[in-house]
Amino acid sequence: MQVFNSQSRKKEELIPLEEGKIKMYVCGPTVYNYIHIGNARPFIVFDVLRRYLEYRGYRVTYVQNFTDIDDKMIRRANEEGITVKELGDRFIEEYKKDTAALGIRPATVHPRATEHIGDIIRMVRTLQEKGYAYEVNGDVYFDVSKDPGYGKLSGQSVEDREAGARVDVDEEKKKNAADFALWKAAKPGEPSWGSPWGQGRPGWHIECSAMSRKYLGDTFDIHAGGKDLLFPHHENEIAQSECCTGKPFARYWMHNGFINIDNEKMSKSKGNFFTVQDILKEYDPEDIRMFMLSAHYRSPVNFSREMMAQAHASLQRLYTAKKNLLFLLSHAPEKPMSADEEAAAAEIGQAEERFRAAMDDDMNTADAIGALFDIVRCANTALNGESAKEAVKQALDTLQRLCDILGLLGKEIETEVPDEIKALLSARADARKNRQWQESDRLRGVLKEKGYLVEDTPQGQKVTAI
Repeated sequence: MQVFNSQSRKKEELIPLEEGKIKMYVCGPTVYNYIHIGNARPFIVFDVLRRYLEYRGYRVTYVQNFTDIDDKMIRRANEEGITVKELGDRFIEEYKKDTAALGIRPATVHPRATEHIGDIIRMVRTLQEKGYAYEVNGDVYFDVSKDPGYGKLSGQSVEDREAGARVDVDEEKKKNAADFALWKAAKPGEPSWGSPWGQGRPGWHIECSAMSRKYLGDTFDIHAGGKDLLFPHHENEIAQSECCTGKPFARYWMHNGFINIDNEKMSKSKGNFFTVQDILKEYDPEDIRMFMLSAHYRSPVNFSREMMAQAHASLQRLYTAKKNLLFLLSHAPEKPMSADEEAAAAEIGQAEERFRAAMDDDMNTADAIGALFDIVRCANTALNGESAKEAVKQALDTLQRLCDILGLLGKEIETEVPDEIKALLSARADARKNRQWQESDRLRGVLKEKGYLVEDTPQGQKVTAI
């Protein structure tokens, strides 16, 4: 499998540190608010990467953190008159609801920053002892001038960073404008923990370094997140982690592109800022997944009603194919496959190979979805009511197996219908048997009013809930 490594700026073969195992860290949310549609993209994209790696036989350790202490959390908790922990607990639960709705599987571990203060303090102390960090009145900063490799992920040098650095209240404390906080001295009314530098709390960047190290080791395979995190967050993670351990940090860096809303950058000031909960009021969560995966993960995507309508239509084609195959399977005869059915099975196997080739090419989900529709076309053309059960089953199993990787076709398709509908279908079957076509059409209309479409096939009436 080839992945685009943001650090080398090229595709590289994914070779795990340990054979058969992949260790990956994906930056999670700061839990001061509901997750928005922009957050949803990396969560969906890297959920699919994890699923595909497992399909390929890897044992994946997937770590995604919760940042549950930072300035935004403190500000909002104060506004609401609650503790930072109460705020974090609330929005972690909301995150779980939203991601479950989107079909995103829980990580192997979801560490919270506040539960790893000891790990964070140990890393900061090591950096200070090695001369990479300095303390000023209880604040501890990383000295970027001491790290010759600083900027290797983003391509920004220390000089670039200093030129673009914002002037803030801590500017006079720093040796260099580009230096960043590892530990912040406590301010009145803020949550704080005891440390060698007095009461305080961690900086944002060091939290991820400490948590990834705790669960994945000094060096691990994949670090991923949104493109907006590449600089300074991920750049600073590399600097502090590698200076602390003396070892390479993450071997592959993967970043997804941004989401625009109706061709404009999403922002609260433009009134086009949507939480996942906002979107779910109007759109089916699987439609959102289909939309996200219809473009390459590194490309920007444009969220619009038109694009969502296209995603919905595509997903419905897959569900229709699944329903058709389930119907055929329930009536298919037990007999050996014919030569044509063997050929169809081979063609479907080739489509799975194309799916794998697309996913192996830096997780090209757009082309992988194209391979799914190759399976649908083949099944629609080659399989019918006379097809052998094994031929139908192979097609259905392959379609479902590949859709599972993308987190699609997850809804149960009801094959049982209520007794009232069964009675109407039985009456309609009798009417057709007695050539009472007008009554047959009337009953079809009654069934439609009750939410069921009826199609007459050689195997009998095929009923579908609308």
